[in-house]
Amino acid sequence: MPAKKQLIGSADEVEAAFYDAMSRADLDGMMALWAEDEEIVCIHPGAARLIGHAAIRSSWESIFERGSVNIRPVQLHATHNMLTAVHSVIEEFQRTADGKQDVHILATNVYVKTPHGWRITMHHTSVASGKAPLDMFKASVLH
Repeated sequence: MPAKKQLIGSADEVEAAFYDAMSRADLDGMMALWAEDEEIVCIHPGAARLIGHAAIRSSWESIFERGSVNIRPVQLHATHNMLTAVHSVIEEFQRTADGKQDVHILATNVYVKTPHGWRITMHHTSVASGKAPLDMFKASVLH
């Protein structure tokens, strides 16, 4: 049975819950964070664009069959208005057995405010080679 949708007060809270669900391979918990609209979009690194709950759920189910995904979002740059929020983050993870990072993931997470609180409407990721760059300026939330 799918997880009950809870009122979520901010896009930041949805993002934290998204990465937490990913780290626990919690498919129902993750899918409860997505907007109810069938126009939701997810693009995994190097993969095709997925549209709608069924396609997105199936992709995460396949990913979670291999276990949890331990990714930490860093270097957040966010823009917000009353009804939408766009977060650009670098997803930090350790791909090699020795813990060295040889790639990093660039992600854009888009959130919409719904009657049930903030929800994910798009998660788009792409792989970049090399170590993640250190931003010259600390990113901040723009209002």
